Amino acid sequence: MTFKQELSSFRVPKAKATQPVPEIGSKAPSSPHLPMPSADGRPTVVTFLRHCGCPFAERTFRALRATAAHTPAVRFVAVSHSDRGATDRWLAALGGASPVEIVVDAARDEFARWGLGLSSLGHFLSPAGLWAAYRLGKTDGIWNRPTESGNRWQVSGSFAVDGGGTVRWGGAMRRADEVPDFEEAVGVLKAGAKPTAKL
Repeated sequence: MTFKQELSSFRVPKAKATQPVPEIGSKAPSSPHLPMPSADGRPTVVTFLRHCGCPFAERTFRALRATAAHTPAVRFVAVSHSDRGATDRWLAALGGASPVEIVVDAARDEFARWGLGLSSLGHFLSPAGLWAAYRLGKTDGIWNRPTESGNRWQVSGSFAVDGGGTVRWGGAMRRADEVPDFEEAVGVLKAGAKPTAKL
């Protein structure tokens, strides 16, 4: 990783045309790379990560993996917009991906399909977000890692989709420091609770 690579993560990428963020109760977007519903009929929890190296992406992935470890009845997917090499090295530093399925979407096509476009500067450089990053480092030992690829402008998001392909939980993150509650997502899927957009 070079300083030039790190600096490039601050460069605003070309915006992509995005679909609307899926509403609770609507059919989830589907593609060959991220099919919905799951081929084996399991419900799916999918999270679209910020760039590999972001401490909030790390906290989100660790939470997803921990939930997946004790919930085999649900399929868990993490989508990275960093390239394959950077994603693999980042995951190795975090102890591996299993049992989470990884989709690399460096072109950000899946992000766009799920309505996740680019944010504003305040989304990831707000005083509250910077303070949250500091607290995350002090309390959980999760600090910013080198950013080899990807960008800081990409909006993240998380969704829970039932076995029939209907979105039951989730949405786009309002700030970079938001970390979804995946236990809540599983609870909604397992209990057949009333759909909720609250994360």
